[in-house]
Amino acid sequence: MRLFWGLSILATFCIGGWYAWENVSPLRKFVHEKLNTTGFQTLEIRHLADEIMESNKTSLLKDSNYAFLEPQLYFYPYLLMEIKYSKDRTCTQEGTLLWGLMDGEMVVDTQTWETTHGFEDCLLANADKNDFKVIKSLIKQGGSSGSDFLYSDFNVEQKVLDGWLSSCCSKKLVVACGNHYRLHFEDPRLEIKPITKLNQALVTQPTKHSLKVKNRYSLTQIKKLAQIAFGGDFAIRKTEHVYLPVYKIGVQNPDGSTRTVFFNALNGKPLEHRMFGGPL
Repeated sequence: MRLFWGLSILATFCIGGWYAWENVSPLRKFVHEKLNTTGFQTLEIRHLADEIMESNKTSLLKDSNYAFLEPQLYFYPYLLMEIKYSKDRTCTQEGTLLWGLMDGEMVVDTQTWETTHGFEDCLLANADKNDFKVIKSLIKQGGSSGSDFLYSDFNVEQKVLDGWLSSCCSKKLVVACGNHYRLHFEDPRLEIKPITKLNQALVTQPTKHSLKVKNRYSLTQIKKLAQIAFGGDFAIRKTEHVYLPVYKIGVQNPDGSTRTVFFNALNGKPLEHRMFGGPL
């Protein structure tokens, strides 16, 4: 009996520890900082703050009454996955996939920092595999379709598809207009290959004094979403927590107010405020 209770307590402790590791980012950050005092993996800084401010001076400073504030360097979290998937019936492709742990979107190309659009909505709605079936069917039709096409596109009973459509509508992923359905995304970009064009090397950034931004989404959430989105042949072989260096540059306005802009230190380009302007 003692052995039974001992094993039960050990199993509970292990499960609780795993759940906390995957879902409680402050705990994970604390452990990382204690165990890894030398550095962490990040994409390379290729554009310094002074260079970025000088090249964007004309657009950011309207006249001599405007002035730059001291720039700050932050590191935004991403999940780097080594993956494989079926390219077609006869070919398997392997590669890397970079996914944002702040904006919930996949990076398509690190050179341009082009990303998907719509995966975060699916993440927030807790979309399942049937939701994605409907979404992909609508994408094939340019984002909208009549119910007749949807019924013919799936080899299921009508009441089953009605349930899928009802789920998508209740989750605000799809909008119904009579017998017509459309995706509830602006300029969606979801139907792509699960590969990131990653030409830049990773480097080690010293942990001390580095400003790392907390995850908005957990590694478990992102891995689950990717698996559902890309289907049964998609497999994640290995994962790694990496960071993108981002400059936070402030502009002092003549009235005393401050405008804040964010720049990708990898390519020197501005980043959307909705993705990087959240709490630090």
